[in-house]
Amino acid sequence: MTALEAYKLRKTYRQGGKLVEAVRELSLKIEPGEVLAFLGANGAGKTTTIKMIAGLIRPDTGWVKIAGCDPHRNSKALQMLGAVLEGNRNLYWRLTPEENLEYFGVLRGMNRKAAHRRGLALLDRFELLHKRHTPVQALSRGMQQKLAIAVALIHQPRLLLLDEPTLGLDVEASQNVKALVREIAQEGCAILLTTHQLNIAEEISDRVAIVQNGEIIALEPTARIVKQFSDCGYIIEFLGELDDVRTRKIEAIGAVVESQKMIYAGTPEGLYQILNVLSPLPLVQVKQDRADLTKIFLKLIGESRAATVTHGN
Repeated sequence: MTALEAYKLRKTYRQGGKLVEAVRELSLKIEPGEVLAFLGANGAGKTTTIKMIAGLIRPDTGWVKIAGCDPHRNSKALQMLGAVLEGNRNLYWRLTPEENLEYFGVLRGMNRKAAHRRGLALLDRFELLHKRHTPVQALSRGMQQKLAIAVALIHQPRLLLLDEPTLGLDVEASQNVKALVREIAQEGCAILLTTHQLNIAEEISDRVAIVQNGEIIALEPTARIVKQFSDCGYIIEFLGELDDVRTRKIEAIGAVVESQKMIYAGTPEGLYQILNVLSPLPLVQVKQDRADLTKIFLKLIGESRAATVTHGN
């Protein structure tokens, strides 16, 4: 069963005497075990959409289903939802990890014994068992984030909302959290990830949804959208100097020759022809000219804004 389905969500607010469309007929799906990165600039409509998904505000039109249940009509849907919010709003800092897990487990409908047992298992899995009796405020930022994820998973939700899961973490803690996210997804939990750290989104997401002005302007598998925007080209750096004969041969193949570097947009066969001409000059590196999610995001947002301005005129 589809973990999350949102269909033609629309939400309008009145601001300064004017109607503002925060979300405009936005639709998306997430399957079990999938990580969807939900990206957009501030004010794009992400927060309003997430609040509608979480049952916090009602859409003007459209509907949401979490594992087949509408969170606005059936409270059972909220029992299948977990959330990790940015800004340390997920934990009670004076309680210990063990107490937090037991408290939130009971709050989400578990009996106390089951919540305690599940909490200990999560602490063991997340390598926090040795900190079970330590107040949360005394834990490192990375440990606090791992505990927040454990708390969100205490009742084994079908859908996990993750907001900026690695923000403010050091490199090691970030790697640990990213590995946990992938493990959780592999076990069948669907994850809706929101982050401004687009390198993180690129690394751990299966698909990307980019929202602008309340509408989704791109919804693609992450690998496909990166490949789509990557130039089919190569950058070749070398040591030494090319003579005129070699330069002409390389330019005839289609490369642009600069000082100790050349750019070639063509086939792999042509690349090997260039390398043969270069031999025996030492190579520094040969790399494919590849786009990243940050460049793609900025390009799509820029194009969307330009189209809006043009349409408005």
